[in-house]
Amino acid sequence: MGKLLIKGGTIISRGEKFRADVLVAEGKIVAVEQNLTPSPEMEVVSAEGRYLSAGFIDLHTHGGGGADFMDGEVADYAAALITHAHHGTTLLYPTTLSSTTESLDVALGNYQRALQAGLKGAQMGGLHLEGPYFAYEMRGAQDSRYLRNPEAGEYMLLLEKYADVIARWSLAPELEGAEDMAKELRRRGILAAMGHTNATFEECEKAFEVGFTHLTHFYSCMSTVTRRNAYRYAGVVEFGYYRDDVTCELIGDGIHVPQSLLRLMFKIKGAERIALCTDSMRGAGMPDGVYKLGSRAEGQEVMVEDGVAKLMDHTGFAGSVATMDRVVRTVQRLTERPLEEIVRSATETPARIMGCDERKGTIEVGKDADIVVFDEDVNIYHTIIGGELFYSRQ
Repeated sequence: MGKLLIKGGTIISRGEKFRADVLVAEGKIVAVEQNLTPSPEMEVVSAEGRYLSAGFIDLHTHGGGGADFMDGEVADYAAALITHAHHGTTLLYPTTLSSTTESLDVALGNYQRALQAGLKGAQMGGLHLEGPYFAYEMRGAQDSRYLRNPEAGEYMLLLEKYADVIARWSLAPELEGAEDMAKELRRRGILAAMGHTNATFEECEKAFEVGFTHLTHFYSCMSTVTRRNAYRYAGVVEFGYYRDDVTCELIGDGIHVPQSLLRLMFKIKGAERIALCTDSMRGAGMPDGVYKLGSRAEGQEVMVEDGVAKLMDHTGFAGSVATMDRVVRTVQRLTERPLEEIVRSATETPARIMGCDERKGTIEVGKDADIVVFDEDVNIYHTIIGGELFYSRQ
């Protein structure tokens, strides 16, 4: 692995912008200085007139490029990883859907095989299990046939076999058995996230104490203020705003969360507590049409039209077809916040949430050389992964 010099760009890192060159060697950032001099053994990438930041990190994606991570074949993983890398993502967390225990077991085994295959494209940080322990009334596009309460006999089988590749598990904290499961996840160093939940504010407080520190796709499939027997109860949304030490993940396609709420989130929570994500399905990076959400064998058909994934009866969204460049571009445009603030939510904040910020998420000496170069409209010009130039715009 040779040396790579990125010259002439404006670096965005830790919420700031500054001019400097970046020298990469052996997969690491070894210098961030002005006016570094190229040498014959260096590959030089010009970022003149453009920005560069740490590579985008997608905490929640089901696939892209015509492939879903539930499909399971190594070729499917490869297609999704390449697609997202072309759009600036250098690290992602493949995400499952609610299914049978047997299907989850297969999905986890398939992830291990894909990991061992040494695939090119975006790196994988571990699996995100989304479900099947969700509230029925907040199921969204999750298949209701598979929703159930967490039972130790079931989830412990998966944890005993695959805890080393599970990075995060999203579930509804109000369900019977969820508290014990969260304690087990925390014991194993796995992020417990509240998702597809109808919990009250008070139930969220109890959940936080046992390890639920992150909220899955904020606003989507979660409770807010409701009336129960004439009395008002706050929900997950209000809890997310109230607790400064709870992080939120945001589907930034401009569809799932409208402009008014995007502005409210960044005003109250701030970029250091918001992680942008895609929640993309196989239609990401593909033309409009009918696609399967989930595996080809067991998934449900969804319609992608005008760049939006919807259930066939148009009663709800079915993930997104966004990529991280689109997410950063869209959220910056709709919130009118500084670009460096939005980039922080796509790099540093997700790295910290997933506990890999000592290696990723900022442009600093000693960090992994995962770097993306883009223009003011967040069009990707170069994606560098592990110190290697993976993609350059033609």
